[in-house]
Amino acid sequence: MSTVTLLGTRLAEPGTEFVYHGEADACADCPYRSQCLNLSPETTYRVTSIRENAQTLECGVHDDGVRAVEVEPVSVTANVRKKGAYAGSTNSLPGSCPYVECPSHEYCEPDGVDLDGEYRIREIVGDPPHDVCHLNRSLQLVELEVDE
Repeated sequence: MSTVTLLGTRLAEPGTEFVYHGEADACADCPYRSQCLNLSPETTYRVTSIRENAQTLECGVHDDGVRAVEVEPVSVTANVRKKGAYAGSTNSLPGSCPYVECPSHEYCEPDGVDLDGEYRIREIVGDPPHDVCHLNRSLQLVELEVDE
């Protein structure tokens, strides 16, 4: 289900994905904060449409202002523990990993999800892109459902 929110004009294009990080300091006295701060922090969203005839509003965070857009949360591709990983099951991420050069690092610590959270697996993608996990984790690459 889509949500109407305000987004910086540079990002306000259908198909643009972004991670909402929550309120910035400049939002404190903004008259539009209830229309802008209505998303779930640390969640990845995709712009699905731009509201027709919406005016550009001034913003303390976005120098070119903000526009009304419709967004939807998107699924996240991630590595989870292989044990018990199947479509429809709930699983958690393996936790942080110091090996940032590993080809799987972006899937072990993906943007838009809480490393301590549990998520429903939408689909099994396959094997992770690494040959060897330096932390000896047995992992499965999956697509997670991320709800608001």
